[in-house]
Amino acid sequence: MTLLPAEPGAAPPPDAPEFWTLRLYVAGQTPKSITAFANLQRICEEHLAGRYQIEVIDLLVQPQLAQGDQILAIPTLVRKLPEPMRKIIGDLSNTDKVLIGLDLLPRV
Repeated sequence: MTLLPAEPGAAPPPDAPEFWTLRLYVAGQTPKSITAFANLQRICEEHLAGRYQIEVIDLLVQPQLAQGDQILAIPTLVRKLPEPMRKIIGDLSNTDKVLIGLDLLPRV
């Protein structure tokens, strides 16, 4: 499990803009998983700098965690906060679709 960039358990200051909690479900260090993580980091730094936390869950190590978020395919990104929860499946290479899926861009 990896947490970036906030420290585990750290809460944003009360006057801070909306804080994002994201989970990326992967299965090992496959090229698709590595690409998804790199794409997610890039998108977060460009659009959510300092306001996000990424938790990477390797389902080869912790398969029981897939049930909680109803993960059926990998890699899958789950936006836990802000609510409502959103899911995006794939390597996150289509930045516009990821931004729309996360509600960072309006749907057209």
